[in-house]
Amino acid sequence: MKLDPAVASSFARVALANVVRAFPHKLDHLLVVGPEPRAADPVALHPAFFGSYDWHSAVHMHWLLVRILRVHPDLPEAAGIAPVLDRHLAGDALAAEASYFRSPAGATFERPYGWAWLLELRAELARLDAERGTASDRAADWAADWASAVDPLARDLATRLADFLVTAVYPIRAGTHANTAFACLLAHDYAVTCGDAGLARGIVGALQRWFGSDRRAPTAYEPSLTDFLSPILTEAAAMRLAYDPERFATWLDGFLESGPGTLAMPPREVDRLDPQIAHLDGLTLSRAWAFARIAEALPAGHARRPEFEACAARHLESGVPRAVGGDYVGEHWLASFAALALGDVP
Repeated sequence: MKLDPAVASSFARVALANVVRAFPHKLDHLLVVGPEPRAADPVALHPAFFGSYDWHSAVHMHWLLVRILRVHPDLPEAAGIAPVLDRHLAGDALAAEASYFRSPAGATFERPYGWAWLLELRAELARLDAERGTASDRAADWAADWASAVDPLARDLATRLADFLVTAVYPIRAGTHANTAFACLLAHDYAVTCGDAGLARGIVGALQRWFGSDRRAPTAYEPSLTDFLSPILTEAAAMRLAYDPERFATWLDGFLESGPGTLAMPPREVDRLDPQIAHLDGLTLSRAWAFARIAEALPAGHARRPEFEACAARHLESGVPRAVGGDYVGEHWLASFAALALGDVP
């Protein structure tokens, strides 16, 4: 399965609707002194990323729009994507977002998940800007402006993340937003794409420190009911950044000593009207992404590579059809995880 034009069009339509939809909204805001009139207005708090139910989903839905514009610039929906991005990724909107992060409410706001997705958005903008002549000329012209607007916040969050990695004595192995391995995966892409060598080194060092001695992962313990990430597979996918292919293969053989076990099969059907349990549809997609990243990192001819590729394909086949067309509790974010799993090959 690939991000072909038909799939990309369906994702674009969902994302375009989501990023301008302010309500319902799950507000995460620290009231420092007392009631604040603007606290009930997500557009006032976050003029760039007010839609898609919550801040981090708005960020990765904007990432999805940028990716679609880059990979499929000739889609019918592309004509509507650029104006929306031009409004939301404008200098004044991003300046307000950066100001929020400098406020008391913003000290640890969206750490590390939202931080990492903002960095991934910045990396995707860099790729769009670099592909002038393949993307539509107008979008490519705008991409430099969008990247420039996002850049101050991206650099601030990259610095914060680098500092956090130094102080994080332990990883966060959750199957939800706090997972530090997932944040490292996205942030490393930014570090490589946008030339932040210090952050890249910090990520590699943290991964080696946190996970280098891990052995015999308890695959039967997963999933938890509200997981949208596999702690085990996300860790394994991240560790490919820490070692060369041969050493990674040795580490993986010790970590998944008996193979993926129960992780090889997609999670069971879920209650897609429950916003927490519906996370399991995202777990199907993030597992597909992780399995594919693990397989790609193994040396050619490694015995487990075909098995991991088959697991990735199985999860994609199960998860992609659920990314659109469901209740808003899932549809406000799942298409971005599907696009991540499908990669950027049309």
